[in-house]
Amino acid sequence: MARTDDDTWDLSNSVGATATGVAVGRALASRGPNPLISDPFAEPLVRAVGVNFFTRLASGELDPAHVDDNGDFGMQRMGAMMGVRTRFFDEFFLAAADAGIRQAVILASGLDARAYRLPWPAGTTVFEIDQAKVIEFKTSTLTELGAAPTADRRAVPVDLRHDWPAALRAAGYDPAQPTAWSAEGLLPFLPPDAQDRLLDNISALSPAGSQLATENLQGAGDAVQTMADRMREVTDQWRDHGFDIEMTDLWYAGDRNDVVEYLDTHGWATTATSVPELAGAYGLSLPAVTGDRTATLASLHYVTAIRN
Repeated sequence: MARTDDDTWDLSNSVGATATGVAVGRALASRGPNPLISDPFAEPLVRAVGVNFFTRLASGELDPAHVDDNGDFGMQRMGAMMGVRTRFFDEFFLAAADAGIRQAVILASGLDARAYRLPWPAGTTVFEIDQAKVIEFKTSTLTELGAAPTADRRAVPVDLRHDWPAALRAAGYDPAQPTAWSAEGLLPFLPPDAQDRLLDNISALSPAGSQLATENLQGAGDAVQTMADRMREVTDQWRDHGFDIEMTDLWYAGDRNDVVEYLDTHGWATTATSVPELAGAYGLSLPAVTGDRTATLASLHYVTAIRN
């Protein structure tokens, strides 16, 4: 289903279903003898959403190797890829906290449970921004599970295409305080001009010493279309196992600014690391992808930036 300007979703459809799929990846990455991450909330959150295909994967009932052909969006690679991604953002927030930052903002938080599972220092405030239905579901589900935030968690139910800076300030955000920001798995879901506005708003709200973690797709215009094509291929295979959600055409195609170049020219100092480099640093060998399917992986970098 094609995106519209003011479309909304819950965690079982459209963009929200991708957040549930990411939580499946975190559940997979948390299992095994030497897991790359530990997210005890991923599987129960997926179960609570109630998409049978995702629940069977997250619980181990369904073997990821049996549901698709191991493409760059395939479930067989999902645990490894989400392990690398999750650990990168976990370590970013912990390093920012070690540097003395006590204010964090998680943009498009989805089923992210970092406000509940990371060892935040005393006095840390964590703001989570997402659509109201997503925020309400995660909050109530984690409460029912008996989970308690490990920081001062403040939910901000607002669409990032709307005036989220005003909603963030209304929730108690202090624009004079250095902040750690994450925009994880987010930017391709925004139109190109909205991506620029998001980065501009982050810059305007960030005093010197603030930090940002996000991703960059080099040659993003072509890469976004490739992502859509790959997702269509694997979801067609998932349907043989009972998957019945439309998850194609969710990203916005078209030329967009390179994130690293944009940040470098707007007062940030950036560092970009490729997925294979990160995986190697974590002692992980990613499952092989052959042919033209290596293109998306090669173009993806994880970015940290410090506000000058």
